[in-house]
Amino acid sequence: MTLLNTLIDGATYILYGFISVIVLYVSYQVLLNPLRAYPGPLIAKLTNGYAGFFAYKRELHIEIWRNHQKYGPVVRIGPDRLVFSSATALRDIYQNERVTKAPTYLVTQSKPGAFSIWNALDRDLHRRKRKLVGRTTTDTSMRDFEPSMVEQVDIFIEQLANDKQQPTDVKTRCSYLSFDIVGLLSFGYSLHMQTDEENQPLIERLTRTNHRMNVFMQIPMIPRYKLHLYINYFFRQEREKTARLIEKMIRSRMAEDVHAKRDLYSYVADAINAKGDDSLRFSDLWYEAFFFIIAGGDTSATALSATFFYLSRNPRCYEKLATEIRTTFRSGEQICGSKLAGCQYLRACIDESLRMSPPSPGTLWRNLAPEEEGGKPFIVDGYVIPKGTKVGVNTYSLHHNEKYFPDPFIYNPERWLMRGDSDESATARKAMHDAFAVFSTGSRGCAGKPTAYLEISLTLAKTIWYFDFETAPGTLGDVGIGQKGEFRLYDIFTSTHDGPYLVFKPRETFAKDFGSTM
Repeated sequence: MTLLNTLIDGATYILYGFISVIVLYVSYQVLLNPLRAYPGPLIAKLTNGYAGFFAYKRELHIEIWRNHQKYGPVVRIGPDRLVFSSATALRDIYQNERVTKAPTYLVTQSKPGAFSIWNALDRDLHRRKRKLVGRTTTDTSMRDFEPSMVEQVDIFIEQLANDKQQPTDVKTRCSYLSFDIVGLLSFGYSLHMQTDEENQPLIERLTRTNHRMNVFMQIPMIPRYKLHLYINYFFRQEREKTARLIEKMIRSRMAEDVHAKRDLYSYVADAINAKGDDSLRFSDLWYEAFFFIIAGGDTSATALSATFFYLSRNPRCYEKLATEIRTTFRSGEQICGSKLAGCQYLRACIDESLRMSPPSPGTLWRNLAPEEEGGKPFIVDGYVIPKGTKVGVNTYSLHHNEKYFPDPFIYNPERWLMRGDSDESATARKAMHDAFAVFSTGSRGCAGKPTAYLEISLTLAKTIWYFDFETAPGTLGDVGIGQKGEFRLYDIFTSTHDGPYLVFKPRETFAKDFGSTM
């Protein structure tokens, strides 16, 4: 009996102790935490599991937008996180040389101490990597690479015709195109996804990888204690398949002369560790390749799918763009990057799709660099940010902020072509462009912007030159519709989506250049 009482007493003390710790923790987060005055969901103030839960559901960008609608332009979304939805915050955070990426990005490390341009927290290291890798995607480099891109777009056109006017899953077609292009741009390697099934599973594997990474990034204890390395062990077979394919791409390219092709490898091989022995998977080249392929394939495919979605559901915009393309060019062969630069309505349609459905709809977390602490205050949109706080602007929320984009759920390319010499018009134009953050901004802004615009512009222009298209009939036509009729994205840090399903009808121009579709 005495032993039983002792056990009961011990369990009671443990329970009381546990409850006391919980009460103290909750009291601190709600009453004493430096961020206590910032509005947000109560559970988010207590645990990063709130954001982790919605990241798992792939709806974190929508949940943050809802919070901004409820609480205002700044929301506490975690015990140590503030998320903003203003252009001022965008400038104060991402164009601030005192700021660096938050440690949460370290979940993308394949091993401790291994850094790519994506997860290099050190500002000097990032600058060196950015200068090197960025050479691959400059406007000049894109002019050299354009013939290879055109070849892939022409295959895309032929594949659309092969569907024989049956509903086409645009997501699949655009994904295959984008990854074929990024394979050539990175290592001059043709993945042949558009015409061969062998490498197609890579896309879904990377989608699942990005989803896990996004969940990890919302929960700081995972990178802090390197838990992602253990969790990823359960997915080792899938990860190994991806690694083997990327290794095959790299070794195939390394067997050629360094400057045989104008690709990522030709620009970086002489400057970074590009060994051909068993250490390849631990080299700088390996880490940059992984990021380059993931970032380059996912985002352009999403932007293309979204633009097809919006054009197919907005006949006036579709007709206006078709008129611009079909009167600017006299043949499909004339469609090229230099001439597409003058197609203002095409660019407006693309930018409006990127605004409404940004391929990376989430929050790019930043904090004050450790060496900057103790200096002048870190101020974001008028708020003094306490030490240790992670801050960011949610792209989806910013792009749906009525202050910058009136009627944010209406697809309106004309907003990008606003004219008028009044101070009011000029102010509205500037505010809109300042709030357009699809490629982020500042020193860590996306280096692939020229590549993305060239790929999207070429593909849309050639598709409209050779086809008429419309939404698929029946329930397939509803695939991809999200809140308030916009194209629905699933937030996996980048994004994934379903559809749209469209029917493509070849014009006479197709038969002239490609032959009969029958």
